Amino acid sequence: MSTDLPAGLTAGTYTIDASHSEAGFTARHAMVSKVRGRFGAVAGTLVFADDAASSRAETTIDVASIDTSDEGRDAHLRSADFFDVESYPTITFRSTGVRAEGEEHRLDGELTIKDVTRPITLAVEFNGAATDPFGNARVGFSGETELNRKDFGLTWNAALETGGVLVSDKIKVHVEVSAIKAA
Repeated sequence: MSTDLPAGLTAGTYTIDASHSEAGFTARHAMVSKVRGRFGAVAGTLVFADDAASSRAETTIDVASIDTSDEGRDAHLRSADFFDVESYPTITFRSTGVRAEGEEHRLDGELTIKDVTRPITLAVEFNGAATDPFGNARVGFSGETELNRKDFGLTWNAALETGGVLVSDKIKVHVEVSAIKAA
């Protein structure tokens, strides 16, 4: 099935602007609150074809760039208990397809964390296109999904005396991407 590109988005190769993009997450902590974090170092390429269904994306995240606003927690997340940054320094995403569901768009792909690759689907929103003050053709997207961290080998946890666990298995993931069209 053919899918047109959203109005304002032109075919071509775009490079993710790391200083204006991020991958973030939300996890429930101690069963009573939510902790948010982000990875500040996101790189990659988006290739848009005239037929949107033929478009693709590849991204790499530097796991050491994790930031939850608590250096002790960040160090624990970088450790072998969680991401094991020394052995697995990057998270990657490679798209496998783009599809429209009514007015919504879905980006299917393969997410790899700690050498475990699983399919995921991001609900994607095109935020628009503009020419920035430096003459760059720029586009923006938001995306979100939910995953089970244990599916990717992130299994560390601690039981609470009152029942439940310290860290939820369910993680909400969100991405904000700004990308610049290659000349």
